[in-house]
Amino acid sequence: MSIFKFKAFEVAQDRCAMKIGTDGVLLGAWAPLAHLPESILDIGTGTGVIALMLAQRSEAMTIDALELDDHAYEQAMENFETSPWGDRLFCYHAHLYEFAAEMDEEYDLIVCNPPYFSEDTKTPSLARNQARFEDSMPFDLLIGAVNKLLSALGTFCVVLPRKREEEFISLCRLVDLYPNRILRVKGNPKAQPKRSLIEFSFGESHPKIEKLTIEVARHEYTEKYKALVKDFYMKM
Repeated sequence: MSIFKFKAFEVAQDRCAMKIGTDGVLLGAWAPLAHLPESILDIGTGTGVIALMLAQRSEAMTIDALELDDHAYEQAMENFETSPWGDRLFCYHAHLYEFAAEMDEEYDLIVCNPPYFSEDTKTPSLARNQARFEDSMPFDLLIGAVNKLLSALGTFCVVLPRKREEEFISLCRLVDLYPNRILRVKGNPKAQPKRSLIEFSFGESHPKIEKLTIEVARHEYTEKYKALVKDFYMKM
């Protein structure tokens, strides 16, 4: 079995199409908790790693996750049950549209590492396509669901390709969601930013824009990156 070991928990990922990666770990470490959310939702949880990180970081009593793929759902549930926070974590097995339509609860924090590939380079694996390609969770569906499920003073956080940042912000603006913080991430000092982590809430604001470089050389990580993930990665 493929096991990814963090400092406080372990994640089995052999049945998940998309394995643990930098995007999800960054989002789990960066998502804000200063507003002390009592309820959290992780949309498209995959292995469950982001929900598990937020369980480690917060005192929220309700940490729900949503996963469409059968195998990933089963694995996320097992990862939750074997973690130190199994009593606070739960995974729903449903499509986002169905979940949003039927759920009456609101969440103080919603996080999502969405599928965002739109190219025609799909694989024979349906599960991998669902995990990677945007047509399984279009941006407008995601934003509409967040608009319904997010509490009035809640926060929504997402990680996206840098090149799609403006597009996503424009779509969020249609439902009165505006960015508070934007973190633009690049792999090394010479690279262009490849990812944007964005924190939204209802009502206009002037976003604080920050930058993060992951490495100064191969396997030589920046102090800012190490400070962000040190509570999770074994060798940080």
